[in-house]
Amino acid sequence: MEKLQKLAIQNKAVQAVLLLVFLLVTSLSLYFAQKSVVAFLLLLGSLLLLHLLPWKAPLKWGLAACILLLILPWSASGGPAYQSYMEVATQVGIYIALALGLNIVVGFAGLLDLGFVAFFAVGAYTYGIFATKQAAEFMPFGAYPLPGESFWIFILLGGAAAAVFGILLGIPVLRVKGDYLAIVTLGFSEIIRIVFNNLDKPVNITNGAMGLPSIQPPALFGYTFVYPNQFYFIVLAILAVVLVAVNRMEHSRVGRAWKAIRENEIAAQSMGIPIVRLKLTAFAAGASFSGMMGVLFAAKQTFIDPTSFTLLESITILVMVLLGGLGSVPGVILGAAVIALLNLQVLTELTNWLNQLSLQGEIAIPEALSPAKMQRFIFGAILVLFALYKPLGLLPPKNRTWDAEQLRPIKQEEDSAYART
Repeated sequence: MEKLQKLAIQNKAVQAVLLLVFLLVTSLSLYFAQKSVVAFLLLLGSLLLLHLLPWKAPLKWGLAACILLLILPWSASGGPAYQSYMEVATQVGIYIALALGLNIVVGFAGLLDLGFVAFFAVGAYTYGIFATKQAAEFMPFGAYPLPGESFWIFILLGGAAAAVFGILLGIPVLRVKGDYLAIVTLGFSEIIRIVFNNLDKPVNITNGAMGLPSIQPPALFGYTFVYPNQFYFIVLAILAVVLVAVNRMEHSRVGRAWKAIRENEIAAQSMGIPIVRLKLTAFAAGASFSGMMGVLFAAKQTFIDPTSFTLLESITILVMVLLGGLGSVPGVILGAAVIALLNLQVLTELTNWLNQLSLQGEIAIPEALSPAKMQRFIFGAILVLFALYKPLGLLPPKNRTWDAEQLRPIKQEEDSAYART
């Protein structure tokens, strides 16, 4: 057995065969089953296995794209639960993008933000107002609602509007840290929600607590995106852009400066790092991703109101970042996926299963301990276990390491160039 384990660890061909067999079994199980949550979760788990394999990054990204673009949609299409699977996958993608945006603020720059959902709301209302007849209430020109083709422009506009609000939030909070920063961002989030809730008079801009119904769905070349399997590919496209941007920022000079501010702000400032500008950049970058997904959320739901952007949503996104690992991009992706799948599918299916057993008389569950009431308790208990046994997150960040021997010729060349000058 030990020989087989060593062979699987060292031999890439064996690893490829095992991964292929795993993908084949899980995808076929999902395709031929009427509804198999286990097969769906295992198929998504293949992405984690792919990340853990010691292969080159381009190969991993290529295989991950094949799984998400081809294997998962085909496997889920075999049964009547196709759209429900795609709905779960779409929402998981939205939460991953939100968690990646918050990870820039909290994980990279070390700025504790409890009001991140406010930027999500800004993006959603930016599109929702103009994609319904609501804009005609206060706009003296133009024909509303705007057609679905405008959705693609509003993704950029929603991100830009959220970035502006991120800068507006950052300016007054630059002088506070730690718990005080959390309180200020929390207050900002509540202000945004209350403003949207009451901005129906004297000029009706957001329609107040009634929300914005009948939001125009996206359209492209006459094709309208309505179903979850169609939104799934839009989410993947936006998520790919977010991943590339986050990876580039993390390993850039700006990303290293953010981490320096996170570790020791005074030392970073003494080294000449512009603290104010980089903090505002962190708020703007993280908020822009949240605003983009807010536009997508509004178009997918076709209805938004202030109750969609509560403090609980901000806490949930922050938990995703903490659970995955502060500052770790793969960890944040895993944390967001785990929390979203627990809330959207695993605990929901467990609750439905226990309810069926109770209705059939096979088990007797007291009313005080009904599955519907205990769902949040189970979720909280799982988070406590994760915090106790994985305090650094599921996939803690790994800093890049450099070989001193490889850097020696570069240093010698720089020293000789300095001596010549």
